[in-house]
Amino acid sequence: MGKIAYFSMEIGLESKIPTYSGGLGVLAGDHLKAAADLGLPMVGITLMYNRGYFEQHINEGVQTESYEHFDPSLHMEEVDLNSTVPIEHRKVKIKAWKYEIKGRKGIVPVYFIDTNGLDNRPWDEDITHKLYGGDHDYWRVAQEVVLGIGGVRMLHELGIEPEVYHLNEGHGAFATIELVKYHGYQNAKDKTVFTTHTPVSAGHDKFGYDLINQVLTSYMPRNIKQLAGEHDLNMTLLALNNSRYANGVARKHGEVSQKMFPDHEIGYITNGVHSFTWTSDAFLELYDKNLPDWRDDPTLLENIEIKEYDLLRAYFKTKQNLVDLVNDRTEKDYFYPEKLTIGFARRFATYKRASLIFSDLERLAKISNGNLQLVFAGKAHPMDEYGKSLIYEIHQAASALGNKVKIVFLEGYDMEMGKILTSGCDVWLNTPQRPREASGTSGMKAAHNANPHFSVNDGWWCETNIGGWDIGTNENACSLAPPTPEENKDDVNNLYNKLEFMLMPTFGTREWTKKKIQAIRNAGYFNSHRQVMDYVNKAYKLDNLLGKQQTY
Repeated sequence: MGKIAYFSMEIGLESKIPTYSGGLGVLAGDHLKAAADLGLPMVGITLMYNRGYFEQHINEGVQTESYEHFDPSLHMEEVDLNSTVPIEHRKVKIKAWKYEIKGRKGIVPVYFIDTNGLDNRPWDEDITHKLYGGDHDYWRVAQEVVLGIGGVRMLHELGIEPEVYHLNEGHGAFATIELVKYHGYQNAKDKTVFTTHTPVSAGHDKFGYDLINQVLTSYMPRNIKQLAGEHDLNMTLLALNNSRYANGVARKHGEVSQKMFPDHEIGYITNGVHSFTWTSDAFLELYDKNLPDWRDDPTLLENIEIKEYDLLRAYFKTKQNLVDLVNDRTEKDYFYPEKLTIGFARRFATYKRASLIFSDLERLAKISNGNLQLVFAGKAHPMDEYGKSLIYEIHQAASALGNKVKIVFLEGYDMEMGKILTSGCDVWLNTPQRPREASGTSGMKAAHNANPHFSVNDGWWCETNIGGWDIGTNENACSLAPPTPEENKDDVNNLYNKLEFMLMPTFGTREWTKKKIQAIRNAGYFNSHRQVMDYVNKAYKLDNLLGKQQTY
């Protein structure tokens, strides 16, 4: 086991283990779950955040944060092995916790590396204190040292010698330096593949060499500037130069990444979501009835045929779960199952434009005519004041619209809530500023529950033309160029026009039911079983990984 080591700064496995913030971590967890289902010999490497990601509190539209202590012993076992990583002129001790993903055909262990409880200096214990914690780059560099260098060393202590090291985003790029020390440059490069998730320059970690020299002293090779950048150490560039294969996470994102790093060959493998994690109980039962073998091959969903009655029965069950959640949180009968319900839940980053639908409150109220309700959820990073302001804007819109358009923002977004929202909404809204959405996996989760997508053409949505509605009128909607101010206005007008003349009139009709079936067929492709097999065939390229080669 362990032929493939998967490094990720965050891995989302279940809501009770708060070691993820959003899509990157949940995607990593889905990747490893699919590997376990397929019987793939893989091992996960991440960090143990003893206070996790923050607990969110919303009061009058204002987000505040608190951090609770997380006890990993309740969910995983401590490994009786230690190692060290170099930070400044000292050796910081590390240990690991082991969590096992039990899949349909195999088990994938995930090792959470921890600097706590080892008689380290207080500051060193705090390195794995919080996910993306700290307010300065020193902390971030130290975390990435523990992930990359510490991850390789811990695997060595465990007696696991992978044939492939998969870096999920640039956070783990220091692993490549450690691998060179073990295997030499070319052999280390031949063992490494890299996935980038960030389509904007600001999202790629860069650190000044003065800081790198302070933290890692003499650890870095003499040619580090050739590998990672002349002026700053760019973690993405370091990973690209030390990997034999690199990819983006959707076709369009691969093109964006290639344009950002023109001296490197960057392909794409489109993301997927773990079908059994994100499909509601009612739809699991429906698929089991209609496609008995779908759990081993979710691509069978691409050709599914379902009786309308059976589909609607599953739909009503899942929507009622959402209505019950909202009414329980609001302590009143605020949502009603017969009204068109639009959902939006994700990280509250600026480019995702969470408040776009509120650009014209008067028009939105007229379109609704009392028959529209919106549910929002998601966390803004504690230091992202603009992201927090978007949450406040939604609160203000809810107050202004009152009962004309029912609006709820649910605090405390996590995987459990995400499943209820993506499965229970009638349509899933996605309004990113093109071309900044690398993939957008929440819409794939909605598709697994027969819920159509209503989205700007970006990320995964550029790869299908069924199961929803596009937002935007410009002919180059899937181009790499950022939208002009006029195109942004087009997005708003087009969103309202389609909501008024397509979504509202067809909701509850047989035309809507056809859209729901098309959404399920999207799930047949946009799932993590297909995604992982794409990595097997395009990136990992190891013989006899699954006994015989499979194609999804």
